[in-house]
Amino acid sequence: MSSPSASSLALPILDADLESRLRARMEEVEAELESAIVSEAAFVTDAARHLLHAGGKRFRPLLVLLTAEAGDPDADGVLTAACVVELTHLASLYHDDVMDEAVLRRGAESANARWDNLVAILTGDFLFSKSSELTAELGADAVRVQARTFTRLVEGQILETLGPGEEEDPLEHYLRVVAGKTGALIATSARYGARFGGASLEVEEALTAYGEKIGAAFQLSDDILDIASDSGESGKTPGTDLREGVPTLPVLIAARSTNPADARLLELLGADLSEDGLHAEALGLLRTHPAMDDARAYVLARATEARALLEVLPEGPVRDALDAFAEVVATRTS
Repeated sequence: MSSPSASSLALPILDADLESRLRARMEEVEAELESAIVSEAAFVTDAARHLLHAGGKRFRPLLVLLTAEAGDPDADGVLTAACVVELTHLASLYHDDVMDEAVLRRGAESANARWDNLVAILTGDFLFSKSSELTAELGADAVRVQARTFTRLVEGQILETLGPGEEEDPLEHYLRVVAGKTGALIATSARYGARFGGASLEVEEALTAYGEKIGAAFQLSDDILDIASDSGESGKTPGTDLREGVPTLPVLIAARSTNPADARLLELLGADLSEDGLHAEALGLLRTHPAMDDARAYVLARATEARALLEVLPEGPVRDALDAFAEVVATRTS
């Protein structure tokens, strides 16, 4: 098995020396993850390895390692923190697949499809518990941060499951879901790297805010690609979310329209789009709708805000890498 770090890094690292260090450290993360998921029950180990070996970009642990470079990347706790965030992320995927009744995850059979929902849920619980064990090694403050992060993850999932209330704006509701399910753990990844790398409190808070904004913006840029892409850049067939009735940023913006010319689009957005003809019609109308530009402008604004937060860092390869990632997020929506 080759690790995700063996082929490409999930962040655009422009400095060759920094890239080399991060690749080496990611190999250490992979080894630690393999060790962390071993259970006394071989069956549990196999189930936990299922998604670990299915791939994934390892973006969150890489962000820990990169932000640790703002201080001492070899400091105690950095490697453990990188494992904590990836185990937390993996655990959430097992639970998400049960909630979504997913058949595939990362191109492989999901755990709930391969075994059943009970196995998937318990495996997710096991990975959350292993993440908690490692967090305890980092001290009480890390436990507090992890607990708050987990609360936000769960609340994000609850909000998504319940949907918006009668008096609630569906778009604002969706942005809260994204902030909880995606932004929270990426923010914690950036915080952990800065904190355990020994960066100043100013840098830690700035990088945490950066992670919050850029994490949400990255998810929202996927929403735009789901509509705009003809080549499957988002990793899915274009219009997948639209067909499945999953709310996304452009759809929710378009649904706010009071323009009589949008009557047909609004009718389609409220209909079953599993039929190819209706789906193609809705996709075509959305691609030319002003909601797409509004969605791009929203993501660009969040990416611009994230980039501004990097001013606390000295000029150099770490700042360049984080800035380049924000630029990628801002431009991948076109």
